[in-house]
Amino acid sequence: MSDRKDDTPAPAASDDDFRARCFRILEDIARELSGEVVFPTSFDIVLQIRKVFANPEVSLQEVAGVVRMEPLVAAKLLRIANSSAYNPAGRTLTDIESALQRIGMNIARSVATAVAMDQLRHSRALFGLEEISTRLWTHTLRTAVAARVLARRLTRLNPEDAMLAGLVHDLGAFFMLYRLAQYPEFHQNPDLAVDLIGQWHEGIGESLLATLGMPEQVIAAMRDHDQPRPYIAAPATLADVVHVANRLAGGAESWRTGAGEADADYRQPPYDALAAEIETDFEALVAALAGN
Repeated sequence: MSDRKDDTPAPAASDDDFRARCFRILEDIARELSGEVVFPTSFDIVLQIRKVFANPEVSLQEVAGVVRMEPLVAAKLLRIANSSAYNPAGRTLTDIESALQRIGMNIARSVATAVAMDQLRHSRALFGLEEISTRLWTHTLRTAVAARVLARRLTRLNPEDAMLAGLVHDLGAFFMLYRLAQYPEFHQNPDLAVDLIGQWHEGIGESLLATLGMPEQVIAAMRDHDQPRPYIAAPATLADVVHVANRLAGGAESWRTGAGEADADYRQPPYDALAAEIETDFEALVAALAGN
């Protein structure tokens, strides 16, 4: 683990005791992933909405009825449906059914996922770890938007599938942060939480997405996303898109320290030409998710 700053309180126990405690915490998380995963209530509600979206036989009316039960998701969907990106004619919609028809089920599914993750970020349990949570959230949105733009401009992949994969690529890190926040030593020294999450979030994220019933192609796309790979000159698969999008969003360094920026390799053609579009879409998504 990284060296601690001089002014940061150290764990009360010895280093060996603390490492043993970390191992027990990871064992607890592994056991939870093999059973029923526990999230904050608001996160659970939105995940239930996502399950409805995943049913290919569900009707638009049924989806709209479920969405109306979660006012925050409904508000975000309407806001995005009425944004300039989806409403160039300026015809304002006020009902969920019409909003779903305008933006499509894939975008609605991604919005529901984003709202769920945002609710997790605002969980009271994260008090004292908010800075890490905010950096992780910003990185997640940048990755999701970059994945969507990459898929749209450089591949034949569905851009909305790419956006969903980008949104959940670091869900394991969010989940670990929420679980670690239940232990006082990580509030006393957030750097220790960052180190532990950095080491384990990919494997835990893969198990978590499988437990939550995410599509296999999305799980495969997030697998080992922070591990070094040869330069990808032309993304062809969803895994390629998520990896490049993650690199464009600064990689793990962006949420570990807040200092991450796009890798130098990915600040050249064809990726440099997409930077402005990614930034514009990122700002629009942040604005849409922030409003009520």
